[in-house]
Amino acid sequence: QAQLVESGGGLVQAGGSLRLSCAASTRTFSIYEMGWFRQAPGKEREFVVAIRRRGGSIYYADSVKGRFTISRDNAKNTVYLQMSSLKPEDTAVYYCAADDSWDRLVTGRAAYWGQGTQVTVSS
Repeated sequence: QAQLVESGGGLVQAGGSLRLSCAASTRTFSIYEMGWFRQAPGKEREFVVAIRRRGGSIYYADSVKGRFTISRDNAKNTVYLQMSSLKPEDTAVYYCAADDSWDRLVTGRAAYWGQGTQVTVSS
């Protein structure tokens, strides 16, 4: 099992940057594929990015490609999301997710989810 806690959200102006962190409470962090999703008001939750358990493969949504960077530190049980060139349309609650199945993770069916952290980008 894994408990996920996100941090690092906040209010930023368009064009700015934020770094989100997701700390996992588990003894087996390295077995989990990790990802980030987001949900804007009135919209469905959408996939943002995912990273393989050893960090060897990363998959970005087209909407964030070139602006967001995911990384993980298995020694610290933490995954990061560096967000740059932020736009107002990036405003959402960002959720960290984990699963030992890549397919379940990237299709939004992950077993474990954090509580979310709010990111607001002002224009």
